[in-house]
Amino acid sequence: QVQLVESGGGSVQSGGSLRLTCAASGSFLSINDMGWYRHAPGKQRELVASIGRGGPPIYTDSVLGRFTISRDNARNTVYLQMNSLNSQDTSVYYCNAQMLLHIKGYDRYEHQYCAQGTHITVSS
Repeated sequence: QVQLVESGGGSVQSGGSLRLTCAASGSFLSINDMGWYRHAPGKQRELVASIGRGGPPIYTDSVLGRFTISRDNARNTVYLQMNSLNSQDTSVYYCNAQMLLHIKGYDRYEHQYCAQGTHITVSS
C-alpha cells in the first residue's frame, strides 16, 4: 500500500507565497520522478514541475522564476515553493510520484501514484 499525503494548500493574496509538501509512505523500493500537476475548472490538467532523483527540475513556462521544486530522498518527500502567486495559479494541485515497487528477475514493476489534491486560491 502506497500513500501520498499533501499539505500546505490554502488561500493567499496575489503576490503571496505558499509551500506544498507531499510525503510518500508505504511499500516501495524507490521513487523516480516526483512532481506536481494542477487542474483548474475549464482548463486542461498541466504539469507544473517535476524532479528526478538527481534532478534537474522541469517547470512549465508560466511558473519559471516563481516556483521551486525540491525533494528530500531520505524523507520520500517533495516540496513546491510557490512565490509571487497570481490568480492564474488558482487550481487544485496534485502531487505525483513514479515508484519502483519491486524487481523480479529482469522485470521492474513501477507504478505512478497521485495524491488526493489540495486547493490553492489566489485572490487579487
